[in-house]
Amino acid sequence: MRIRIAFSAVLTALGLMLLTPVAAHAHGDTVKVVVTGQRTGHVTADITWENDGDAVDETVAATVNAISVDGSRAMGPWRLVRDPAAAPAGWTTAETLPPGSWKVSVDVGFPALGHGDLEVAVPVVDPAPGTGAPTASAPAPGTPTTAQPSAGTPSAGAPSAGPPSAAAPAASTAQVPAAETEGYAVWWTTAGVAATALAGAAVGLFLRRRRMRRRLG
Repeated sequence: MRIRIAFSAVLTALGLMLLTPVAAHAHGDTVKVVVTGQRTGHVTADITWENDGDAVDETVAATVNAISVDGSRAMGPWRLVRDPAAAPAGWTTAETLPPGSWKVSVDVGFPALGHGDLEVAVPVVDPAPGTGAPTASAPAPGTPTTAQPSAGTPSAGAPSAGPPSAAAPAASTAQVPAAETEGYAVWWTTAGVAATALAGAAVGLFLRRRRMRRRLG
């Protein structure tokens, strides 16, 4: 009898435990939105529960709007998506902001209300190195190339050694070697002496004949 009573009490306690609803952990009715900045132009934000600071596990319905500081440009509305490169509370945008200073605001409507804003500066990204001035590349096979003149090869502008002109032989023939000139001078000297000797002999012979004629006459 006592065993049946004890068994019935255990079953009743188990039933009460199963039927009693488990009290849910209350996060509150608002979320905290902190815009943390940007990463390569993507807006980043952390969203947590206002009361306990836990990350929001549910799907978040939020819109992102951005206005340039001078008010000339506006971006959005964009939606937030999970940021796999951040903590569980991290969210980001799939779209990117162009370079400049922006006033970014994030408004959350689900699972609770929340708002956050921040002024974000997106820097200008320099081009990757190696995309500057093109370098000279080797010519493709079969492409004719212009041969460069070497140090030993006369260029087209330099005068080439051609055949001697017609005046060269005349100049060479007009010039008499010094040895031949001396020979000519010796010959003319010898001829002059011989002519003088013959002339002297002839005059002497003429005078002798004249004297002999005077004596005979």
